Amino acid sequence: MKLKKEDIPVVMQAPGMIMRSQSNFGEMTVVYHQLPKGTDFTPLLKGLDNDSCHCPHWGYVFEGVFRFIYDDGSEESFGAGDVFYAPAGHTAIVDEDLKFIDFSPTHELNEVMTNVAERMAEMG
Repeated sequence: MKLKKEDIPVVMQAPGMIMRSQSNFGEMTVVYHQLPKGTDFTPLLKGLDNDSCHCPHWGYVFEGVFRFIYDDGSEESFGAGDVFYAPAGHTAIVDEDLKFIDFSPTHELNEVMTNVAERMAEMG
């Protein structure tokens, strides 16, 4: 199976932000995101166990830096050129304008994204 990042469907777009997602890529979902500095996923994870993402992610950072904050309080930053693995139990904050691709188990990611959509609807 082959897919160009530009052909991944846009699921959300706002000034400075484009989020693309394609499920059924094997048993994984592939996402390609462009996110501005300051993006904080923490409020969108409220209501999940430990108010954190329970989905692991494997990916690559094209540009920028983002930081994962794990449930145990440890932090790990990923920047341009990094291949990464972020285990379940985390949130993330964008420290520099970011472009990255990641692959996540579809079932777990769908659970997280359902919660994210509910939090976004509450925020208006």
